[in-house]
Amino acid sequence: MPDESIEVRPSPLPRHVINPWGKVEEVPAHWDLLPPGDPALSRRIKADGPSWTVIEPKGRKRFSRGIWAPADRIAALRAELLTEREHPSYQRKIDAGRQRRAAAQDIYAGDFREAVRRFLAFHRRHSREGEILAGLVAAHATPVGSGTVARTQRMPIEQRAEAATIAWLRHQTTAYDRMTIARHQGARQEVRHEIAERSRQLLAQYRQGHAINRATCPLARAIAQGSELLYDDSL
Repeated sequence: MPDESIEVRPSPLPRHVINPWGKVEEVPAHWDLLPPGDPALSRRIKADGPSWTVIEPKGRKRFSRGIWAPADRIAALRAELLTEREHPSYQRKIDAGRQRRAAAQDIYAGDFREAVRRFLAFHRRHSREGEILAGLVAAHATPVGSGTVARTQRMPIEQRAEAATIAWLRHQTTAYDRMTIARHQGARQEVRHEIAERSRQLLAQYRQGHAINRATCPLARAIAQGSELLYDDSL
């Protein structure tokens, strides 16, 4: 197996892993563990020869615990990458990449905000609230690394906007975060479904142009609180 590049799981034994077939295997003596944290070096290690990528699954999430690979290859590639990074052209490349990503993020945040606004479809009587709410949802959901549904590419932006809005309402207008939810299978999903229905009923009041008691409406209070922190007169 040392000649392969595979994914393994951590073992409680030092310098051992659990291979894809469930067998505990000793790491070759001349290999070292490259800790996670340097994606560029990790990519080169995996592309340049045999390696074992240690992944620890926890629920639906997967966590990298490093890469086992020949120690001399790790040292050589690390030195090679360090030399590249010390060259002025490398920093210019990094800066250009950051600018491109920032520009793309700004465009996506604007597109997502507009998708949320279309989903809300508030009556003109509540258009101001609709604009603010769309901004609040987008600001929460679109940042890179937020881990929200807005960052997935597995569904159209319209569906992402709807899901992100309902999630924002769940946390900002209900007691969901303080609820004690039964531990049986499906209980949390049931609670979320019930809250989502109430959230849709709440949104319907704004879509239909009903008069809103801002002192008692949880959405009106959440919008007011959020706008104080996030928005300026540009709206």
